[in-house]
Amino acid sequence: MKMPNTKYDGSYIMGGPGTNQSYKKYYGSMLKGFKKGGDVMPKRNKKNFRPTKKGAGMTQAGVQAYRRANPGSKLKTAVTGKVKPGSKAANRRKSYCARSAGQMKKFPKAAKDPNSRLRQARRRWKC
Repeated sequence: MKMPNTKYDGSYIMGGPGTNQSYKKYYGSMLKGFKKGGDVMPKRNKKNFRPTKKGAGMTQAGVQAYRRANPGSKLKTAVTGKVKPGSKAANRRKSYCARSAGQMKKFPKAAKDPNSRLRQARRRWKC
């Protein structure tokens, strides 16, 4: 028997009225690693995210919470300190600054407002 060609969302494994229990029996052991829904984000509080006055972005605690909830994630915090030219961190910053410059063009209203999340994040990354 071949697995149905649909995106799995965990609905028939969870059980409930009208579910086919033979599916649960057959596919249950194969699908143990799947989570219902997408990535799990940490709560938006002062510990995990920076307040708007200090600059946008996740804190180190927030990144660690995200990585605990999503094993295998490669999420990192902003590059905020001094870096050697050509290093991995410098290249990451250069890449972020280039991408966020495109967002400045796409959203001119956010680009004009000095306290928008986009401008705060660019300041934090030292773009």
